[in-house]
Amino acid sequence: MHNWPETGRVELDTAAQTQDFGEQLGRSCQAGDVIILDGPLGAGKTTLTQGIARGMKVSGRVTSPTFVIAREHPSTVGGPALIHVDAYRLIGESGDPVGELDALDLDTDLTDSVVVAEWGGGLVESIAHEYLVVTLDRTTAVAENPDSERRIMTWELRR
Repeated sequence: MHNWPETGRVELDTAAQTQDFGEQLGRSCQAGDVIILDGPLGAGKTTLTQGIARGMKVSGRVTSPTFVIAREHPSTVGGPALIHVDAYRLIGESGDPVGELDALDLDTDLTDSVVVAEWGGGLVESIAHEYLVVTLDRTTAVAENPDSERRIMTWELRR
């Protein structure tokens, strides 16, 4: 991630703010970057990825990859493609994320792309020596106010 802080924490009050934050992150992405999104169902992983896609200027509608396992979004400006992955389903029975990604026969080499893996904690670190782990927490805010859309987002660059 070019010019992105190695660690951080931010509280975002709405889905739109989550997308805006993702857009900033997306602008800092470079080919070969891996971002692992961790958090419970409904925490905002896909919403964040929509913002990352906007910041990277890629094409295609960004939706949850749960049913397709992985979706490729090519750049509209000559930058890297975005590979959006449901890492939990990707692993399947093989336990080999690299082999499973290769088996998807994507048009783009992973080193020429940015990989965003939902549910990726502990699963896809083997595809990169350096990766950004983003943890999304809605549980804390919802416990205080059930109508809250607030997300507490923390991140850490791991090597």
